[in-house]
Amino acid sequence: MSEARVRVTGDGRVGRGSPLFRGVGVALVTLFDEHGELDAPATAAHAARLVDLGVRAVLVAGTTGEPSSLDRAERAVLLGAVRDALPPGSGVPVIAGTGAPSIRDAVALTAAARDGGVDAVLAFSPPQVSDPRPYYEAVAEAAAGVPVLAYHFPDFSPPGISVEHLRELPVSGCKDSSGNATRFHQELAEFDGALYVGSPVLTLLAGTMGAAGALLALANFNPELCIAAFEGDVEAQRSLIKPHLETMVRFPCVLKEFVAARFATSTTTRVGRNGS
Repeated sequence: MSEARVRVTGDGRVGRGSPLFRGVGVALVTLFDEHGELDAPATAAHAARLVDLGVRAVLVAGTTGEPSSLDRAERAVLLGAVRDALPPGSGVPVIAGTGAPSIRDAVALTAAARDGGVDAVLAFSPPQVSDPRPYYEAVAEAAAGVPVLAYHFPDFSPPGISVEHLRELPVSGCKDSSGNATRFHQELAEFDGALYVGSPVLTLLAGTMGAAGALLALANFNPELCIAAFEGDVEAQRSLIKPHLETMVRFPCVLKEFVAARFATSTTTRVGRNGS
């Protein structure tokens, strides 16, 4: 791999607040056995392996983790397994995805994650809601002091969160998976919380411009490449584009195939089975 790098030019933003973590975290896949049953021990072992390879945070039941296919009991088992593998004091925060289309469900998922000992929750904005402030106020209340990260992903849950509203939310940070570089610059200029990118196409930009970090699905099978890109390696950033495009074709099926090719994990999915 080329050692071409971009010098990080700080403008003070790296020091904003106290981010939950800095660097590259993984949006963790959820592993299932050949019968489609949750394999929490294998998922937790995968999380621990990725931490050994350098990831700085683990997101459980985010959009990469097929959360719509998990019932609440499975979520609790999954979170417990990952929490046991990465206990408090490990220095690696465990984040739970708790977003839902309704305030009621998001509040219930957030409260359950809080009781499960997470370090933070990540909640996507509700679909077809132009003003998500009441939703995030309810999530923050349910979190009861556990940090809340907003999640802007308009392709998944449109319209997402306007930057104007983002500034007013009771959140400590935001994960932006839009892949929109113009919006990313606006967030850096106008949002005081920790900023994490979720699109691998902006990994290099995030690191060089002083974002707190990145939460990436591709870190499930090549965390080293993701970390190198965030740290300024231009060739690493270029190398992320092809697998990113490939995994988008049948997500998360192709992603799990890539993970299995490196780590011999299960390729079974619940979402997108049979290429749908």
